[in-house]
This record gives sequence, C-alpha cells and structure tokens, in this order.
Amino acid sequence: MNPVELIRKKRNGGALAPEEISWLVGAYAKGELPDYQMSAFLMAVCFRGMTADETTAFVDIMLHSGKVIDLSSIPGRKVDKHSTGGVGDKVSLILAPMVAACGVPVPMISGRGLGHTGGTLDKLESIPGFRTDLTIDEYREVIRDIGLVMIGQTAEIAPADRRMYALRDVTATVESIPLIAGSIMSKKLAEGIDALVLDIKSGDGAFMKTYNDAVTLGRTLVGIGTAAGKDTLGMITAMDQPLGAAIGNWCEVEEAMDCLRGKNVVDLMEVTYALGGAMVYFGGKAASIAEGMALCRSAIWSGAAHEKFLQLVERQGGDIAYLNEPGRVPAPRHRIEVRATSSGFVAGCATMKLGVLAVELGAGRRKVDDVIDPTAGIVLAKKVGDHTEKGETLATISTNREDAVRRAAEVCSASITIVPERVALPPRVQALIDRDGVKPWTAPTYY
Repeated sequence: MNPVELIRKKRNGGALAPEEISWLVGAYAKGELPDYQMSAFLMAVCFRGMTADETTAFVDIMLHSGKVIDLSSIPGRKVDKHSTGGVGDKVSLILAPMVAACGVPVPMISGRGLGHTGGTLDKLESIPGFRTDLTIDEYREVIRDIGLVMIGQTAEIAPADRRMYALRDVTATVESIPLIAGSIMSKKLAEGIDALVLDIKSGDGAFMKTYNDAVTLGRTLVGIGTAAGKDTLGMITAMDQPLGAAIGNWCEVEEAMDCLRGKNVVDLMEVTYALGGAMVYFGGKAASIAEGMALCRSAIWSGAAHEKFLQLVERQGGDIAYLNEPGRVPAPRHRIEVRATSSGFVAGCATMKLGVLAVELGAGRRKVDDVIDPTAGIVLAKKVGDHTEKGETLATISTNREDAVRRAAEVCSASITIVPERVALPPRVQALIDRDGVKPWTAPTYY
C-alpha cells in the first residue's frame, strides 16, 4: 500500500476500500506510518468525510487493533455512558458512582481533554494518587469488587485510537463525525459492556454546533452500537453554556463532590439524572427511564453514590483526604476576579471561548506532551438567566501561568453577555435517539 496515494484518494473525495483503511490504521498503530502522514489523512477525512461502509470498516479496525474485554463472568448487565465532549462536563464523576450505587455495574474507559473540551481522565488524575492506568486484570478485579471502574485506554484496548486521539487533539481534526464515531465506539465496544448511553452535546461548546449535526452524529453512534448487538441510546443535550459552574480539573472534581453530597446544581444534575435513569433502565434495575431517575435521586440523597465514589478513589490509589479537605491542594499563584461591567441578566456564554481559555490557563493541552495543571480553571459565579449588579463577580480565574494572566480576565469578560431583560432557559435534554429514530424528551413531572 502507498500511503501517499491513499491520502490523495481521500483528499480528492474518493472512498477507501476496507483493506485500505485497515492498512492505514494498522500501520499507524504499529508505528510504521508517521504522525505527519496520519495527520494529513485525518484532515482529508475532516474535509471529505467517510461513507457508511468506510465508517464501519474504520470502527472495526480500531476496535480489533487491540483486545476486546470479556466481562461475562461478572453478574449483571454492564452499562456505560459516553459524552461527545463539552465544557465543564463533569457528569461522569457523579453519574458512574450514582448508577453503580443503584446496582448496575459500570465499566468506564474514558478519554483525556480533546481540543477545548475537558477529559474525565485529567479530572480523575487531579486527585493525588488516582490511577487510571490499570491493567485489564486490575480493571476486571475493581469492577468485580465494587461494581465500578474508571480507567483510560491501556496498550491492549483500541491502541490505534489511543495514538490517533492524541494526534487529533493537536491537529484540529476533532470535529469529523466518522472520526468521533470511530474513537468512541472502538473504546466502548472493547470494554465489555452490554449497553451504552450516549450524551451527544449540541451548541457552541460542543463539537457538533447545531442540533441537526448532533442528531446525525447520534444516529451514526446508535447505529454502530445497535449493529454490534448492544442496547444503545443517545440523548441530545445542550452545550450552549458550560455545564455547572466549574471549568477545569480539580475545580470540577470539587463541584462533582458537592453534587454527590446532595447539592442541586440544576443544569448539571438535570443531565446527570436523565443519563443515569437510562443506564439504570438498561441495567435491568428499573422498568422505565423515569423510574431509573428516581432510583438515581435516592442514591444521591441517601449518600450511597458519594460512598461509592470514595470506594472507587481508594480502590484506584487516590487519597480521599484531598476530597474531604480540599484545602490540601496547593493554591494556584494567580486568582483573578472577573466583574460585571453593567447590571442586568446573563443572556449567554461564548462557551467554546471559555473552553479555549481554560486550555490556555493550563487545564488542557496545546501540544501532545503538555503537562496539565490540575488547579487551573474558571469557576462561574453567574450562569445564563442569573441577575448581576455592576461590579459583582461573574467568574474566578485560576492559573500558574504568568503569560495567561494579562488577557484572561478580558477574554472571560467578553465571553459573558449581559442584557437588561431575563432570558428564557431552554431544557438541557433535548431529544432521545434509539434504533427507531429521534424522539422528543419529556422530563418526569416530579423533576
């Protein structure tokens, strides 16, 4: 195979044969294809897309570039959730222990930050000592012991995606639907699940900027999961402002801990309960999504979800003292208060700009080998719909980077729009997608 000819073929809009895709991905996974050629191929896919047959072949070779885990010896229906990426999206930190506390085993293989969006692994690793690099045997042992495990890709699980994921992050080749589908589904189908719930983000802070694009991605992902014999459901959720107040790593862990202790961060928990209800339903512990949501709420109120998260942290090497006493974490060198320049109501957030700013502060990566600063980030004091007086704090910025301080407050302030009249808040969960198509979402009346 000639990689230059294959890149040219895709660049010119041609469809690659399954064996051509297999060769490209396999050669890259083995280190026989250099980063610069894979980058060119990824960019060609971003511009030209893939056919359904190409996407199927792409997912298949990514999946079988490593091991497919068998968890059949562990009782219960194993259910996972995946988000397509957003700003302030710490749902997994609350959701996974909450669902596990309802009796549904949750094997979760997560990713790192990608572009302007945060990554669950980076958040977990901001807890001192927390290990996300478990072996497959350790992965099985943890979920067998506590009903929950949260790790990153091992060398054995979809290794082609592991290399490609880091490359996409720093080459502006994230937003392509086939590439997103291949990355997500190769990991998820490899982890030993029986069912999958997908959080498909739509809006300024998402990779899919429009509802229609999110639906297209959702149909693709649900179709792949269903064809693989897994119960698969997608939820379209709004990402037109950050989810919750915190954007970063350690600050998002702190907010997740508050929610596990019972704090109702309304937009964050609306999404978390909806996804959790679907997972508990797929896990066979509820007769409907609504009943699953009720069980999830009970797991929060009773403290069972909080206790399950502490079990997870201890089991994977983390120091729970930092969760019980957040003041142990060293403070960043710079904390900047961003204040309102006028009175009124917050009408919108330039969510992607805030995500990019968080990366510049040190909460994400601009190069593959960048080191994450766990304390860097932004905590919003006001969200869309909130009233503010001139001079009130809109957000607090934290960073250790001297070069980021000068423009951080200006960028953050410019990202938050204030108007004289209160704006209406749309629902966070917008629709469901299953094997039968797209359906409207109606939250249970008690919510």
